[in-house]
Amino acid sequence: MAQKLPIMNIALIGYGKMGKAIEATALERGHEIVLKIDVNNVNEFTPENVSKADVAIEFTGPHTALGNILKLLEFGVPVVSGSTGWLNQWEEVKRICAETNGTLLYASNFSIGVNLFFELNKKLAALMHPHSDYTVSLEEIHHTAKIDAPSGTAITLAEQIMEVYPEKKEWVNDVEPKEDQLLIVSKREDPAPGTHTIFYKSEVDDISITHTAHSRKGFALGAVLAAEYAKDKKGILTMKEVLGV
Repeated sequence: MAQKLPIMNIALIGYGKMGKAIEATALERGHEIVLKIDVNNVNEFTPENVSKADVAIEFTGPHTALGNILKLLEFGVPVVSGSTGWLNQWEEVKRICAETNGTLLYASNFSIGVNLFFELNKKLAALMHPHSDYTVSLEEIHHTAKIDAPSGTAITLAEQIMEVYPEKKEWVNDVEPKEDQLLIVSKREDPAPGTHTIFYKSEVDDISITHTAHSRKGFALGAVLAAEYAKDKKGILTMKEVLGV
């Protein structure tokens, strides 16, 4: 396991399966959980309670994440967020983070393996783009309780590919794509913590890369590492900085 840093006091905003996995990993690394917020105690989400924390880790859902992040920035605590489905408000959040001299580290996926997979995805796309005989598409598989589709991780992968493939103007989900569209297929099956595959297909052969999560532990460790990194920093941060890739 990665090297431990000095003990932190952590506020968990969101205490579902992911929040509990983060708690377990944080405790293993010697940190303390000083606040746990879920739907049953939102009245305790106050400046006084949050001020006890060195950093807040926010894992909720697309309908609550934005409000939680803005509130934490207002309260003056560094924020690590893995909630997806709210990035249409990204520019507003960046502006408020700057205005409050705050700290926000957002990732669509905190898994160390997935973040290395992101780098592999960009490299493979650059190698494949000159070869027009290959068509590119993506597939993601998650458990049936996952609300948003496609996943935030799949969207990140698609956006990375579109940076290399300028002829792809947008991604589409579970529909027949046009030539200027990149297809993401979303499947919901149990049990499935998360599988992401990029396919390059031609008449003569196929090439694919896949990341498969076996449990939430990888996501939890990445989130805690991100919190350790963000604790004493300012501004918008990324997992690339945490991992040095």
